[in-house]
This record gives sequence, structure tokens and C-alpha cells, in this order.
Amino acid sequence: MSSPLSADATELAGAIKSGKLACMDAMQASLAACATYEAIGAIAYLDPEMGRRAAQAMDREALEQPEHFATRRFAGVPTIAKDLGGPFAGLPVAAGSRLFRRKGKGVDSDLASRFRSAGLCPFGLSTSPEFGLSLACEPAIGPICRNPLDPTRTAGGSSGGAAAATAAGIVAIAHATDAGGSIRVPAACCGLVGLKPTRGAVPAGPSFGNHLGGIASELAVTRSVRDTARIFDAVSGNARGPFADIPQPDAQAAPLRIGLLTDAGDRYPIANDRLQAVEAAAKYLERQGHRLIALGWVQFQEAVAASTRAFGDIVSVNIAGLVNGLELDIAAAEAMTQAFVTRGRAMPATALWNSLNGAVQASRVLWEAFDTVDVIVMPMLSAAPPPIGSFPTNHFDTDLHLERMATFAPLASLANVSGFPAITLPFGTDADNLPLPVQIMAPMGKEALLLSLAANLEADGRWQHRYPIAGLVA
Repeated sequence: MSSPLSADATELAGAIKSGKLACMDAMQASLAACATYEAIGAIAYLDPEMGRRAAQAMDREALEQPEHFATRRFAGVPTIAKDLGGPFAGLPVAAGSRLFRRKGKGVDSDLASRFRSAGLCPFGLSTSPEFGLSLACEPAIGPICRNPLDPTRTAGGSSGGAAAATAAGIVAIAHATDAGGSIRVPAACCGLVGLKPTRGAVPAGPSFGNHLGGIASELAVTRSVRDTARIFDAVSGNARGPFADIPQPDAQAAPLRIGLLTDAGDRYPIANDRLQAVEAAAKYLERQGHRLIALGWVQFQEAVAASTRAFGDIVSVNIAGLVNGLELDIAAAEAMTQAFVTRGRAMPATALWNSLNGAVQASRVLWEAFDTVDVIVMPMLSAAPPPIGSFPTNHFDTDLHLERMATFAPLASLANVSGFPAITLPFGTDADNLPLPVQIMAPMGKEALLLSLAANLEADGRWQHRYPIAGLVA
């Protein structure tokens, strides 16, 4: 076994498959860790009996159907679903809001079914901001989610609870969603790997569907690139609509043309240590035989602006449509949610149409960039995770809220609005021993290429997790 601090979900599954650890032992360890790390606020809802039943079923399968058990990538590995996104049967999603009671436990989404088929055993829901409208997880209904690397700082959002739980070792892998950086930003804050897949590569049905105009993707936050590759392989493809499978290309082509973007303009200044990490990652790839091509901010600034605008407009119309359709009492929601509903209700169809056309143009800018480069290495965050309270939702200024989020992660929503895949991972530490994340973006359908390059960077060993995984000991 490797060092407990370098272990991942694949290693935990290996320990279970080899008989060193029972599924029930792993589950009990995760449940105990929930209590140990309760103060970080990563868990919004807990169902210990669900987790134990799933673990018992896996242990029984290991005895009675060992051949089938051995095929499960994450056999017996505990996990948590996000309190937002496609449902997991038995886990009552409330989207971080008092507008929904925790009832109506529903059925599995296609994605949830594939998580279970991979052997993962869900036992709770991770904390999310109300309706995912923030890059921090501090819903009024609680709990406030804190970064386990520094509890005075945010774990990011909107999959911050998933990231905090994974970084703290409560679980080794957790379900997450990404409509404007919500997988990648928390992963970057907490020193994890986060992949936003190509639009349509992972099924979103039957109920989650296209309610965010195609900008949202679902997958996971993980402690290693290989875990991300394995979960993506387990859940992607063969969707029942509306998207077809996207064939994965050969990831071994070399030398690659590595585009390097180290600027986000005067409006979105990037801290020097973040820029240096991006440059170091690009230089590392250059030493592997790839060719660097410098890219300028001017080439992307209109696309970034269009993406930010489209994200805000799509989210506004979406939340207004949801509230109207379900006839929810919006007065019970947080002020920021009320403001987005008001904004969405008042938005003319022509304004939304213009934003969607801007999104198409942003996609074209990226396609043109990928005529000259194979991938783009760029910053994920402009600075270190800010203090708790940096993204307040107790006011009605949606423009201010969107600007705060864009300032923190200016190059996040570009991947969502365009549909392109993007991955983040840590590449070093800053002066406060917090992760220095980098982001890599590629053309549609080239997750294999992203994962190959990310694994190459990860192998340099510039980051080590701070917490062991529950149940794994040296």
C-alpha cells in the first residue's frame, strides 16, 4: 500500500477486492469520519442505514459472486451525492434550499445508476449553496462548508461539500456537478482533480435533463487523475438522449501544441503565484517533448465576457422557470435566489437569445484557437480560496454577485458555455501551503487527452493530500 496521504478511491477499492478491508469496514470508517469532521460542514444529509445496507450487499456479492464483484471499478467504496443535480434513489435532494422539504426520495438518475454499477455505495448528500448559485457553500439552511486545508476559507462551490469531504478523507470520491465551474473551482480550492466533461458525454437524464440549456455537466471530484479517468469511463457514453456517444481519441499523440494563456486582462488580475504555477506546468509539459505556443488575452476576452453573460442569463431564466413551474413560495428563499428569479422573470426572450448567440460565438473562438493548438493550459483561480463569507447571498445585486464569482474564476464558465471539456489539478503549493491549481482545456471529445496530460503533471509529485482516506491505514 502507498502512503495513506497519496491513496485514492482506486486503492481503497483494491484493498476491498483483495480482502484486506470489508465493504462494511470502509463504510463504518466513512460514517465515523463524518462525525470527526462535522465542523467542516461537508455533509448536508446523512443516511447511515442506507450506507450500511449498500455495504452489506457488496460484501455479500464478494462472497457469492466474486467474478462480478471483481469487475466493479470502485467495489464497496463509500461515496456521497451532491444536494443538487441528478437524483440518487433514497437521498432527498433539497438543492440547499428551505423551499424543498427533504422528502420524495425518488429514483436513480442514469448517472446514479452507473455510480452504483461501478460499486460505489452512497450514504448521504454533500453541502451545496441554494440552487448552486454561488462559488461558496454557505446555504442559509446550513451547514456552512469550510475548506479542510484552512477552515477559515471557502471550499468553493457549488460542489464545495463534495470537495471538502473528499479532501478530508471522509470519502475518496464524490459526485459533483459543474454549470459554471462548480466541479473545477472546489477541486482547485481543496487540492483535488476535477473534470468538467464534454457536453453530452455523461448522461443527464431522465429528470435532470437540459434544464440549464446544456451548460451543466455531472461527474465527480477525486484525489487522483486515475480515479477521474476510471469514473469517467464508468459513467460516460451510451446516453439515451439527446446526445450521442463521443468517441475518445488516441491520447498518446506527440508532440502536442500546448497553448499557454497566462492573462485574464486588467479586469480579472491573476495572482503571481497562480500564474507561475500555470507557467511551470506548461514548461514541465514542454520538457516532455511538447511545443509551447503563447496565447494572448485579446484573443479570448470577448468569448469570456460572452460566457459570463450567458451563464448569468441562463441561470436566471432557469431558476425563474423552476420556481414558476413548481409554484414555490419565493419569499422563503435567500435574497440572492429571489433576485435571480426576479431577473429571470423580467428578462425578454430577445435578451436571452442574444446571450445564447454570444455563447455560440464563444464556442467558435475556441474552435479557432484549437486550429493552432491541441490544448490550452490556463489559470483556474485568480487567487487563493477567500475567507468564509466572501460570496454573501443576503443581498439582491445579481450583477455584483456574478462579478465576484467571475473575478475569482474568470476562465471557468467558458468551458460550460462552449461545451468543451476542462480539467483542473494542483501543481504545487503557495506560501500558505494551499494548492496552486492549473486548468487544461481541450476540444470536444478529448477527455482522454486531458487525462493523459493531467496524469503527466500529477506524476511530478508537487502536491500531497493532507488527510488519509477513512478506512485506509499504512
